[in-house]
Amino acid sequence: MIDRDLVSRAVAAYGKVIRIVIADVKGSAPRDAGVSMLVWADGLSGTIGGGRMELEAVRSARTLLVDAKNPQVARQTLGPTIEQCRDGAVTLVFEHFDAAKLKEAFPASAQRGSYLRKVTAGSATPPSKLLRQWEAQAPGPIQLCEGWLIEPTQHPRLPVLIYGAGNVGHALALVLAPLAQFDVHLVDVRDERFVGLPETIRQTWDRLPTDIMAEAPDEAAHFIMTPEHDYDLELCHRLLGCNFGYAGLIGSKTKWTRFRKRLVALSHAEQRVDRIVCPIGNPSLGKEPQAIAIGVAAELLRHPYHQPAVQRNTV
Repeated sequence: MIDRDLVSRAVAAYGKVIRIVIADVKGSAPRDAGVSMLVWADGLSGTIGGGRMELEAVRSARTLLVDAKNPQVARQTLGPTIEQCRDGAVTLVFEHFDAAKLKEAFPASAQRGSYLRKVTAGSATPPSKLLRQWEAQAPGPIQLCEGWLIEPTQHPRLPVLIYGAGNVGHALALVLAPLAQFDVHLVDVRDERFVGLPETIRQTWDRLPTDIMAEAPDEAAHFIMTPEHDYDLELCHRLLGCNFGYAGLIGSKTKWTRFRKRLVALSHAEQRVDRIVCPIGNPSLGKEPQAIAIGVAAELLRHPYHQPAVQRNTV
């Protein structure tokens, strides 16, 4: 799937990028068709499987940043010759995106579920099966046919809002952001806490967490971890007055016992209060910020909190 928002943010940050997408897979390959990554002059995000295949693809992308704006298609046979323990082949499509290309590819007036374009020599018009998929305005599988490529543009990702860019919030954002299932938004009024974070993480420091929370979709996951216990309690109180898919609060069992009593005293039903998870993470992994973040990510990946978004985008 092509994530229009992610590509737009990358172009805004770096001016121009090459998007590499696996358009087709034959046999055994590290990743499936539809997986993509972005490459710019001095950085990248995402992965198409790593190893020699990805290394060579990134090198080609950096060359295309300078020399070409037209899409390029390359078929890569995997195996011992490129030090990949696979027996399949992948077809890669390289596309150049800048501000002008974004307007052409995704005009503001068009919000279709698929992105259809010509990427190599072939038919002058789209094959009928691809045209039908495009006209249906609904997501479908990625397909490369007669020089034309179509892939879904609606990304079924769970919004994850992290309130507090302290050590754990920082670590959690960095762990979740590379995962295609999540759209990570880090919120904190301390703007210095955002230095060095990648553009794949939405970042807000000029608005209050309570305002961002009020705008969150019903299925969103919320993680409350500000530096102030009283503000954590306020955020929990506000969140319990909204619809949410998942809620986590950083802290000890003792903190949660106190918070639970106070939230019930604020007229929240005990059953609803107990939807907030505290402590978060997996204690057996340790208390380091990264260990807590890994435990939280594992919890989110095990449970289908992102399913409402998937269902809404595929009807």
